[in-house]
Amino acid sequence: MQDQSGNTSDSATRVATRLGLHGVAELVLAGPQFRLSGTIELRAVPGGFGTVADPDVRVIGHELVAGERRTQLAGQTLDELAGACGLSATSLSDVYAEGPGLLGGDRVEVDPLAAVEVARAFGIGDAALRALAPDHRPVIWPEHFDIAIDVDEVNYGVSPGDTHFDEPYAYVGPWQRDNYQGDFWNAPFGAARTLAELRDTDGVLAFFSEGRSRTA
Repeated sequence: MQDQSGNTSDSATRVATRLGLHGVAELVLAGPQFRLSGTIELRAVPGGFGTVADPDVRVIGHELVAGERRTQLAGQTLDELAGACGLSATSLSDVYAEGPGLLGGDRVEVDPLAAVEVARAFGIGDAALRALAPDHRPVIWPEHFDIAIDVDEVNYGVSPGDTHFDEPYAYVGPWQRDNYQGDFWNAPFGAARTLAELRDTDGVLAFFSEGRSRTA
């Protein structure tokens, strides 16, 4: 990804930042929220992501925001970040099998430019999903760290990147994958296109809409 000054986040930086933000999403936001409010769901917010219930905690860019307090993420352990919000870092390994695999004592590295890339992916995904299915609420799931909905047994979502693609991408994932053949279906879980290819919210919405038409 390139910013206005021409600076670019490289692959290793993107991966480290995604892992760090994924750890914060689980241990600092979703974990404490689950213990207090009974839900692991997170949401896209302008510039990042946040909880949907108490405690009210957000990640905006490369900062953790709780009330008026803003804490730089980079170089902090997850225990330290949670403590800055008056919380205890809480794993969700008893709720789901996958996740970032980080512990409270792990230190996160979050690059500001790479964090903007993650926030942009969630923002585009949120807008496209709401346009695709206005009666569905997009959710950022801390297990896989993507924003998604499911409609008629098809998952639609945007990931900031993972083991399938190094960069942000949108996907269409039918629950019954064997029913669909052809070039559109280019991933083990269904269909995927990078945000670099789709470019913006309209491009992602067009991809989702084609997937919906093909699975109708």
